[in-house]
Amino acid sequence: MVFRAPARARFTLINEGTYNGGMLVLKFGGASVRTPESFSKIAALIEERYQQDNRLVVVVSAMGNMTDQLVRLATQIHPDPPKRELDMLISVGERVSIALLAMALQKRGLQAVSFTGSQSGIVTSCDHFDARITSVHPYRIESALNEGKIAIVAGFQGVSEVKEITTLGRGGSDTTAVALGAALGAKAVEFFKDVDGIYEMDPDAFPLARRLEQMTHGEALQMVLKSKHPVLHPRCLELAEQKGLPLRVLSFESKEGGTWVRSSRSDE
Repeated sequence: MVFRAPARARFTLINEGTYNGGMLVLKFGGASVRTPESFSKIAALIEERYQQDNRLVVVVSAMGNMTDQLVRLATQIHPDPPKRELDMLISVGERVSIALLAMALQKRGLQAVSFTGSQSGIVTSCDHFDARITSVHPYRIESALNEGKIAIVAGFQGVSEVKEITTLGRGGSDTTAVALGAALGAKAVEFFKDVDGIYEMDPDAFPLARRLEQMTHGEALQMVLKSKHPVLHPRCLELAEQKGLPLRVLSFESKEGGTWVRSSRSDE
């Protein structure tokens, strides 16, 4: 299965999977893996989901504020760090997360294997620190799934067309998850956040704001483009809309609530 897209253009998919309920992508952000104990907690959640959907791909961000810390470290060495070297440095954060999560799952007796962005077949443009995904060749992930393993993928990163390590910019792990979901024919991508869904207004500023149970990709895109702190990255919503891939936003702290984002409100 190959996912292709011209850099800085709309995504195009060739030989994409069909959304037949065969597998699921779970995405965990940095807030869900802030501490070593967090990995055990989300490993338990993943194990529960594995009992329901035994073809799982899990995309993980760097722990907490690790990316920001690495950027600050770089600027202590060089006030304007070369972007190539910055990508080399900050891509470490996600590699820490995927290895620790694979260990936490293996401790629970589950077969899990971690993959970097390049090992996952995520090919990008050559724009360091803000690359665009141009193609996805998830052959190693497919092999792992066929062997009954849980695939743990580093979000936010890939390898350029000239074999350089690249990162996708702030919030890029969301796009990683959707790109893999599209390439593998996932039935949905579930985003585990520090909020229990998408609200009509910022719930911190407006405590009585209503959580939306469902919305369309277009409605969600318009909302995040206006938000100072978007729940999902615009690029991932654009791709999900183009491919008709259902998304769900829910809290890693609670199984209740959540917001479905689909092609239309009438989808079941």
